[in-house]
Amino acid sequence: MSAPTDLSDRYGAPKPWRRAVLIGVSVALAGAFLGWLGWTIWAQSTPKVESELVGFDVIDEHEATAVVQIQLDGDVVGASCLLRAYAEDHSVVGELPFTPERSGLTDQSIRTERRASSVELLGCTAEGQKRPR
Repeated sequence: MSAPTDLSDRYGAPKPWRRAVLIGVSVALAGAFLGWLGWTIWAQSTPKVESELVGFDVIDEHEATAVVQIQLDGDVVGASCLLRAYAEDHSVVGELPFTPERSGLTDQSIRTERRASSVELLGCTAEGQKRPR
């Protein structure tokens, strides 16, 4: 019976520095990914303007009102919001884009083509904020 063959003698051993380089590159990539993930979470969780529909009321055939709560960051100028009124058949019967002047509750009146059954706040955006909040 012959002695077992050492595979490193037959095929060669891996270079000793390769493992350290692989670990270093893996740690650097993981760190870069975690940094990007943290920045993304922070940027998306701190919008410049936030809004919430508090309530709405259908006044008559051609008007609905909405109460909107708006929270503006301290230095925001030129934020824009959009309200949309829907009829019973889910068609859009009125839209109102408006610019909030300050944080807090605001009443808005939407002119409609016919009687609305609901009002939706699509959200508010500020410069650099692509997704309405």
